[in-house]
Amino acid sequence: MTKTYHIHGMSCKGCQNHVQQTLSKVSGVIQADIDLSNAQAILETEKPIKIGVYQAALAEAGGDYTIHEQGKAPKIKKDSKKTKSETNPKAAAGEGVYYCPMHCEGDKTYDKPGDCPVCGMDLVQEKTAGATAHTTYTCPMHPEINEDEPGSCSICGMDLVPVEPDLSAEEKSYKKMLNKFWIALGFTLPIFIIAMSEMLNDNPLYKLMAQEYWNWVQFILSLPVVFYATWMFFERAWRSVKTWNLNMFTLIGIGAGVAWLFSVFGMLIPDFFPQQFKTASDTVHVYYEAATVILTLVLMGQVLEARAHSKTNSAVKELLKLAPNKALKIVNGNEQQVSIDEIEKNDILRVKPGDRIPVDGIITEGESAIDESMITGEPIPVNKNEGDTVSSGTINGKQSFLMKAEKVGGETLLSQIIEMVNKASRSQAPIQKLADKISGYFVPVVVGISILTFILWVIFGPEPIYVYALVNAIAVLIIACPCALGLATPMSVMVGVGKGAQNGVLIKNAEALEKMDKINVLIVDKTGTLTEGKPSVEAIHSYGDFTEEALLEYISALNNLSEHPLAEATVRYVQEQGVTISKIENFNSVTGKGVTGNFENKKLALGNEKMMEEAGASITDELRAASIKHQEQGKTVSFLSVNKEAVGFVVITDKIKKSSKKAIQALQAKDIAVIMLTGDNQNTAKAVANSLNLIDYKAGMLPEDKQDEIVRLQNEGKFVAMAGDGINDAPALAQSNVGIAMGTGTDVAIESAAITLVQGDLHGIVKAHNLSVAVMRNIKQNLFFALIYNSIGVPIAAGVLYPFFGILLSPMIAALAMSFSSVSVIANALRLRNKSLD
Repeated sequence: MTKTYHIHGMSCKGCQNHVQQTLSKVSGVIQADIDLSNAQAILETEKPIKIGVYQAALAEAGGDYTIHEQGKAPKIKKDSKKTKSETNPKAAAGEGVYYCPMHCEGDKTYDKPGDCPVCGMDLVQEKTAGATAHTTYTCPMHPEINEDEPGSCSICGMDLVPVEPDLSAEEKSYKKMLNKFWIALGFTLPIFIIAMSEMLNDNPLYKLMAQEYWNWVQFILSLPVVFYATWMFFERAWRSVKTWNLNMFTLIGIGAGVAWLFSVFGMLIPDFFPQQFKTASDTVHVYYEAATVILTLVLMGQVLEARAHSKTNSAVKELLKLAPNKALKIVNGNEQQVSIDEIEKNDILRVKPGDRIPVDGIITEGESAIDESMITGEPIPVNKNEGDTVSSGTINGKQSFLMKAEKVGGETLLSQIIEMVNKASRSQAPIQKLADKISGYFVPVVVGISILTFILWVIFGPEPIYVYALVNAIAVLIIACPCALGLATPMSVMVGVGKGAQNGVLIKNAEALEKMDKINVLIVDKTGTLTEGKPSVEAIHSYGDFTEEALLEYISALNNLSEHPLAEATVRYVQEQGVTISKIENFNSVTGKGVTGNFENKKLALGNEKMMEEAGASITDELRAASIKHQEQGKTVSFLSVNKEAVGFVVITDKIKKSSKKAIQALQAKDIAVIMLTGDNQNTAKAVANSLNLIDYKAGMLPEDKQDEIVRLQNEGKFVAMAGDGINDAPALAQSNVGIAMGTGTDVAIESAAITLVQGDLHGIVKAHNLSVAVMRNIKQNLFFALIYNSIGVPIAAGVLYPFFGILLSPMIAALAMSFSSVSVIANALRLRNKSLD
C-alpha cells in the first residue's frame, strides 16, 4: 500500500537524502520517495505502519524533522532548535535568529545558538533591526536605579552612567571559544615541551623521572584539553557520523581521537604492541602532543574564523547603527521625546539639525538637505521640501523640519533593506551546487585515502613501519578541509550583498547576484526608468466644440481612479487649476493603453492611439499633426475621446534622468546591448532614444509585448535583464533572467524583481553588474584555493614526496595548515568590502 505524508523541517537536498535514507530503513517500508519541493514523503509499505514509528525513526536519526498525515497539523518537537517559521514570537520579531554560515540547510534558521546539525559549525546570529538596543542609565553606587535618560541618582545624587549593553551571541561565542583556547594552550605547551625533549641526547627531564612517568604527566595534562576545551569537536564528530552528515569535524575527531586513544592504550597495555612501536626505554610511542596540538590549532582556527566571520556582515551592522532609538513627537503643540517603538502612523515628528530621521515619512513643514549616502551610496546630500519623502536612518542637514510618520517599525525602508540583506546573505548561489556536490563525497574519499596511506606505508614504508603508517594516515585526515570548500561561496555572497546594500543595490537572492554577471542584453522601460518618473502636464489641447475646461473635467474624472503616474500628474494639474473633480461611472483601466468610463451619459476614453482604436474613436489629421509636434520633442500625448470622437489631448513631460545617458554608455562599453521598450508612441520613443544614443528601441509595447520580446531574445540565447518600475512591467520583470526594479517604483514591480535600486536610476545597474563580476571572481578564487589546497595538501600528507625528497608532513603542521585554510577563504571574501562599484 502507498500513502503520502507531510515532512516538516526539510530545506535542502541534504535534508531530503537524510529523510529518505531514514524512512527507507524502517521495517516494512518497501520504497520511500521524498519530494523536497512539496515537503512530502510517498511511502510504499507491506502493511499499515503507525506514524509514531516513522517519527521515532526520524528522531533517532537526528535532525529537526517531523512527519504527519496530509491535512493534519504537525506535532512540532519541543527542542531548542526550531525554524523561524515556527510559533516563536522572538524569532518572528527578528530576535534570536541563528543560521549556518555554510547554509547547509538553505534558509533554515534557529532561535537559539548551537551547532549546525549538518556541518557542525557554530550557528551565526542574524543581525536585525529589531535587535537594536536602547541606552539605559544607572547609578554606579545603586545599580537598582534604571533610567531611560541621563541625570542624577534619586538616592545619592551621583551622575547616572550608561549601562553597558549585553554582548551579542556572536561576541559571547567568540569570548567563550577564546577562553577555551587559552586553557587548551596552557595545558598543551607543557605536553609539547615534554614530547620534544625526547629529541635531546641527554634529556634533563629523564634525570628527574623515567619516560614512563612523563607519559603519565602528558596524559593528565591532556585531559582538560580533550574533555573540556575541545570536547565540542568530538561531539560534532559523533553527531556527524550518527546522522551521516560527514564533515570537517568527522576528520578531526577521527584523527585526533585515534592519536589520543592509541597513546592511552599503549601506555596502559604496552605489551600488546610490537617492538616497532616502542622507544629505547621499552615504552610505546605516545602521541599526546600530536592530539593536543592538533586540537588546539583547530580551536585557534575556529577562534580566528569567528573573528573574521564577524566582519563579513559588517554592512548590516553599519545599517543597524543608523536606526535611532529616540524621536521628538509633537503632542498638543509641544515636543516630547519618545522611544522609537512608541511612534505610530500619522504622528507628527520634529527632526532637528544633525539628527537621524526616525521613521519613513513626508515633510509637512520646512525643508533641509538630507544625507542619504548610507542607503543610496551617493555622498551628495539631497534637498528635501514639503511633500518630499524621507527615510529612516538618513541624516538631517542644518535645518529643522516637521514630518508625518508613514511607515514605522519593520515597514521602514531601513528595516526592509536589513531584512533583504539578511535573506540574500542566507540564500545559495547556483555555483554552490558544485561545492556541495564535491563536499558530499569529500569526507568518505579522505577517510579512504587515509586508510590506503596506512596500508601502503605498512607494505612499502621504512622502519618503524607502523609508526610511519599511523602518523601519515592521521596527517591525511587532519590536513583535509571541507570547511574551506563549503565557505567559499557563502562568505563572498554575504560580503557582496552587504556591499551592494551600502551602495543602494538591494539583492533579493544570491542567484540574481550570480546571473547578473552573465547579462548581455538589458531591456529598459521609459517612464520612471530612463525618465524621472515625475511627469507634469505641459498643456491641454481641445478641438471642435469642446473647451479646455471641459477637457480638464473629463480627464480629471477618468484619471482620478487610475494608479498610473501619468494619471496622477493630470489630477495634480487639475487640482492646481482649482477644478472640481467629478465622479465617473463604469471605470475600466486597460493596461498599456489607457482608461475608459461614463460621465453624464457620455462614453469617455483617455490614452494612446491603441486606446482610441479600442474605443472606436477616429483621430483627425489636424489633431494628429498637432500631437506629433509634441511627440517629436520626447513628450507623451494622451488622447481624449467623447462618444467615439477624439476631441483633444493632454501633453505630459517627464525629464530624462541625468544619470541615464552616462549609465547607458557604461553598459554598452561592457558589451551589454540596451534596448528601450515603451508603451509610448513611435515619435516620443524615437526622440528619447536619440537623446540617449539608443540604437535599439520599440514603441507601442503592451505588457505582453514586452514579455514576448524577452522570450524571443532568450530563445536566441541571450541572457536578459529587465529594468522597470510600474505594474505593467511586472510580467517582463518576472520573465527576464534578472529583474531589476527601481526603488521609486510600485510594490508590484519591486516584488517581481530580483534586484532593487534604492535610488532608482540606471547607474545602479552599472553598480549591480560590477558587484556581480567582483563577487563571482571572488567565489571562483575561493573555490580554486580550496580545491588546490586539498589536491596538493592531501597527497603531501600521505607522503608522496618522501621517496623523492625525504619530506614528511607532521600532523601538527597539517592541523595548522587546515586551520588557516578557512581563515584564508574568509579573508579573501573580505576584500570585496574595499571594491569600488562605480
